[in-house]
Amino acid sequence: MSSEEIKPSNFIRNIIEGDLSSGKHNHVQTRFPPEPNGFLHVGHAKSICINFGFAQDYQGQCNLRFDDTNPAKEEDAYAKAIAEDVKWLGFEWSGEIRHAADYFDKLYDYAEELINKDLAYVDELTANEMREYRGTLTEPGKNSPHRERPTAESLDLFRRMKAGEFEDGAMALRAKIDMASPNMNMRDPVIYRIKRQHHIRTGDKWCIYPTYDFTHCISDALEGITHSLCTLEFEDHRPLYDWVLDNITIECHPQQIEFSRLNLEHTITSKRKLNQLVVENHVDGWDDPRMPTISGMRRRGFTPAAIRDFVKRTGVTKKVHTVEMSLLENCVREDLDKSAPRAMAVLRPLKVTLTNYPEGKVEELSAPNHPNDEAMGKRTLYFDKTLYIDQADFREEANKKYKRLVLGKAVRLRNAYVITCNDVVKDESGNIIELLCTYDENTLGKNPEGYKPKGVIHWVSAEHSKPATIRLYDRLFNVPNPGSAEDFLSTINPDSLEVLKESRVEMSLEQAKPEQGFQFEREGYFCADRLEHTAGNLVFNRTVSLKDSWAKIEAKEGK
Repeated sequence: MSSEEIKPSNFIRNIIEGDLSSGKHNHVQTRFPPEPNGFLHVGHAKSICINFGFAQDYQGQCNLRFDDTNPAKEEDAYAKAIAEDVKWLGFEWSGEIRHAADYFDKLYDYAEELINKDLAYVDELTANEMREYRGTLTEPGKNSPHRERPTAESLDLFRRMKAGEFEDGAMALRAKIDMASPNMNMRDPVIYRIKRQHHIRTGDKWCIYPTYDFTHCISDALEGITHSLCTLEFEDHRPLYDWVLDNITIECHPQQIEFSRLNLEHTITSKRKLNQLVVENHVDGWDDPRMPTISGMRRRGFTPAAIRDFVKRTGVTKKVHTVEMSLLENCVREDLDKSAPRAMAVLRPLKVTLTNYPEGKVEELSAPNHPNDEAMGKRTLYFDKTLYIDQADFREEANKKYKRLVLGKAVRLRNAYVITCNDVVKDESGNIIELLCTYDENTLGKNPEGYKPKGVIHWVSAEHSKPATIRLYDRLFNVPNPGSAEDFLSTINPDSLEVLKESRVEMSLEQAKPEQGFQFEREGYFCADRLEHTAGNLVFNRTVSLKDSWAKIEAKEGK
């Protein structure tokens, strides 16, 4: 990467450059170590961009390693989804995918080494007793009655734990550190527990599993990680990370560096709560376009470039803060404004009959696919006697601020003619079902003489358009911090999804490919649904509106 492309300086970059210039390291090796117990969310996107990004910046490498030490909650489907998310965001890991389970034999050997050094012991306290002995933030813990168990006895018991002689929870291996430490993580933490659970990689080979804190640091060291980048909640775990590596025979000792996690308004990133949304059917799965998961954002139409740009703008600091949703949405708008071809879609159709247009005549009009990029080419629009406009674009009466079609007034159809509404047709309930209009044949590509249209609206031909299902997605929660609510489910936005099944789109969209994004003129940015959209079943998801509609709402509420 050239110096011009290097990202702005931050405290992690300063540490890395200091290590390289001092000779402490001659390369950069990072890792991204998710647990395969759910789908990745927007917070993980930040960790991905940081770990893979720094490795890229310094021509280093980044490993993808699954922290699969808790088999009760882990699934292979989650692992596959995570790997796909990383690739979709634009990153490649070094070598093969790694797993903590790859190191189970070595981890066991290191545990025996700690026992032999009298730095670990087998404890028989129950989980509740262990909590009582642990103390509090203001009171020191007290030693377990098994803490001074002879080394040989602990070693024998540990081997018998591995052999499956004891019930789940009957014993645990604990590091012998300091029960009076002000850091609760250093009060003789459990490093192995008995858990008879089938593992997605090792099957039933093991009935004891190492804890995350014991596994993570050793896995980093075995992989030669130079900089172990993680979020701030692991800051208090760093002394244990260092203690384990300082007390086993291992050559590499990575440096753990913490940065602030990504907190996003109108969003939750708790895997437990996200899982609850899925299990209780508040959403349609982990990849529901309202979910803050990477797969959900992808299905909604967010682009990898926009997400990477968003992470870049949030910065790399230790300061805990919450980012406004509008920043992410603006990153998406900016990227799609440049890359998305334009098209016309009428979400809520209202029939327009041009009474003076020749019967049976069909014109082929040309329209640019992008107003600022000629290289994107042009498309054909079909114009005939019967059209559709959006219901919101017509009023029988309106004030001067209304710049659309009004009874007795004229308006320009986008890329086509000026039309005037002369009459309306209503059903028995008084609902307008058709507009009777005339078109000015002299206004294609030029302004009319003697009068001025009120504005410009979009349209499609009734005969030469395609039916489509349009899903209007909005923020899943209607408060900035749903996680702080007593019941976060009570903050779900009841208007987070509206499905329109009678929409019509221009003919060119019949060729839209799944995941392809468009700007539906005057409506917003949409993408063809990656799972359900086909040429015979057009399904489009709204990615974002053209403007931030929440800004006015929040300003009005005094946010």
